[in-house]
Amino acid sequence: MNFGRNTPALLALTAAGVLWGLTVPLSKLALEWLGPGWLTVARFAVAAPLLALVARSGLARAATPAVMAWGALGFGAVILVQNAGIERTSVSHAALIVGAVPALVALFTAASGRGSAGRTAWLGFGLALAGVGLVAGGGGGGATATGDALVLGSVALSAAYIAAMPRLLEGRDPIAVTAVQFGAAAVAALPAALLLEGLPSAPLDASAWPAALVLATAGTLLPFTLFAYGQARVVPELAGAFVNLEPLVGALAGAVVFGDVVGGAQVLGAAVLLAGIALSVRPEARVGPALC
Repeated sequence: MNFGRNTPALLALTAAGVLWGLTVPLSKLALEWLGPGWLTVARFAVAAPLLALVARSGLARAATPAVMAWGALGFGAVILVQNAGIERTSVSHAALIVGAVPALVALFTAASGRGSAGRTAWLGFGLALAGVGLVAGGGGGGATATGDALVLGSVALSAAYIAAMPRLLEGRDPIAVTAVQFGAAAVAALPAALLLEGLPSAPLDASAWPAALVLATAGTLLPFTLFAYGQARVVPELAGAFVNLEPLVGALAGAVVFGDVVGGAQVLGAAVLLAGIALSVRPEARVGPALC
């Protein structure tokens, strides 16, 4: 397995994971103004045309029903449900629960007969899930079981999306695919926003609208594009492992910025989760070629 020749893909995935780590605290701030539905619409409605302008030459090939359907589900539904969860739980809990993504990606990929995870990777996935369970079961910091469950539901949808995307990215510009899926996500989330939340009002908190703007650009446009670039060049399980940079960054932001209470269960859970991440990304954790 040659990691060196795929360094750009791995760097892109790393940057995406770190940037995603900032989306949970930014969403928490933006949700003071917009509801979960409208925040989802805003994120993708702002990012889609900007990205489409960059990737306009590849849009026609990317605009297929399958690509758009997975955009509506993997971006629109995922972020809508995730926002609803973040609104009801703590930043640290929401961020750390995202640690379940690699294990679920591996399960979905194995179920499709395209898995490359070996015993070490599966041990890592199991530890990551155990860490998520410890974090979610620890309570504290404004966390609720309903909020945690909603975030976990969004994680399951996200994992299904990651597992499905390699076939859709074949022969297509990943940036164009991302632009099309952003547009589909905004359109899919709009009815839910209108029906459940009505029209949004002016922001009461001065920090809410800048948070929403940064969320739509640095938290959406950049990481999703970088992830699509990296994902097109590695197997789904390896791409999913880099999503676990999000819980580390997000949990730290929750503790530092929002003052989330971090108890013994959360510390232990985070340590177990990080140990699982470390095992799952080791080169020997693959039974087949981990990089394309």
